[in-house]
Amino acid sequence: MTLNNIFQFLVPKDKKFFPLFEQASANLVVLAETLHEAVNAPKLEREDYFKKIEELEAIIEEITHQTHLELSRNFITPFDREDIHSLIKAIDNVADNMHGAASRMRLYQVEKITKSIRKLTEINLEACQLISVGIRELKDMGNPKAIKETCKKINKLESKADSVFDKAVADIFENETDAKNIIKYKEVLSALEMASDKCKSVSNVMEQIAVKHS
Repeated sequence: MTLNNIFQFLVPKDKKFFPLFEQASANLVVLAETLHEAVNAPKLEREDYFKKIEELEAIIEEITHQTHLELSRNFITPFDREDIHSLIKAIDNVADNMHGAASRMRLYQVEKITKSIRKLTEINLEACQLISVGIRELKDMGNPKAIKETCKKINKLESKADSVFDKAVADIFENETDAKNIIKYKEVLSALEMASDKCKSVSNVMEQIAVKHS
């Protein structure tokens, strides 16, 4: 048994931080599901989805704030304090960008939802579901290999999102003649692609934590 494992054994089980991580990741999955449902819904029904996304983003922001408060109150943490900060901030950034995509669709009154937008929301949903899996695996910390495999899947999804984004932007510039529409769609696609980048950031932090505690 390594010194690190002995320390983990002696430290009381965390009852503060992992519940917050689990709440944040669970709400992140619901937010991603809601956004995916929004882009597949008729235009007249989208407003209800956008309102729900706004509420979910605010909940995750509050969980992030609560996590930072707990960091200031607690000396003993399940892993490095900077990693706790990085993990919750990375999750919050995913939520911010998905909310940003929804806000742009709402603000710019995007009527036609393209296949690329639907595909990116689908990729982000899958990545968010994997983040939730990774958080549960981190809580157990008994199988670093499983965490690494989950992170690998998230990274592959991010690469897939990059390809979808690049092709979508090329298609817009080639086929769209209205300058306003070019700006609208590029803004929405950029926010969705950035959300996938932030999912990769969550993956990087989770893998870093797993390596430190393996």
